[in-house]
Amino acid sequence: MDPDSVKSTLSNLAFGNVIAAAARDYQKEILAQEKAQASASANEEVDLDELMDDPELEKLHADRIAALKKEAEKRQVLQMKGHGEYREIGEGDFLGEVTGSEKVICHFYHKEFYRCKIMDKHLKALAPKHIDTKFIKLDAENAPFFVTKLGVKTLPCVVLFRKGIAVDRLVGFQDLGGKDDFTIKTLEAILTNKGIISEKKDEDNEEDGYEENQRRTVRSSVDPDSDSD
Repeated sequence: MDPDSVKSTLSNLAFGNVIAAAARDYQKEILAQEKAQASASANEEVDLDELMDDPELEKLHADRIAALKKEAEKRQVLQMKGHGEYREIGEGDFLGEVTGSEKVICHFYHKEFYRCKIMDKHLKALAPKHIDTKFIKLDAENAPFFVTKLGVKTLPCVVLFRKGIAVDRLVGFQDLGGKDDFTIKTLEAILTNKGIISEKKDEDNEEDGYEENQRRTVRSSVDPDSDSD
């Protein structure tokens, strides 16, 4: 056989072996990647039964349910006292209303006054948002005794009560910039600063915080590097 031919054949065989080895290595790498991806997916797919048996998640869920139940019971009691809505009362109901709740906002108004209607609109919007405080209004013309007793001389007059005692008031729009176009947020901020309503947290953010805590608990439950036992 021609030596050059033999040399060429051996060279071709060697090259073929290199290609075959490279192909096998590439196939092994692809299989390894697929196996790693499958393993990662398996780690992410958590058995729901295992999550339900997780003590930390169960405690978080139980605490949330208890807090919601307590809040619902509190709201029900307050609603029975007239909280959560902006109501008109008569002079005969006044004492019972302002002494029956810890925090009360009472708007003394005149039905023909434009500024009283503006105040009405804003207080009506705030009432359901701040259920801890009672929001009521009283026609000043039909309540001469309490108008005199409380020294109400300018309308609208919003009197703030704590445990039945008048502690502060908004007279006209003096605290609101003296203009008719003040916003509900401006009024809300003033009432918050006076301590008659509480600063309201954003409900969406609150819910997002709860959901984030759940996600953290779930991640902790399935993370093999977690310090949790």
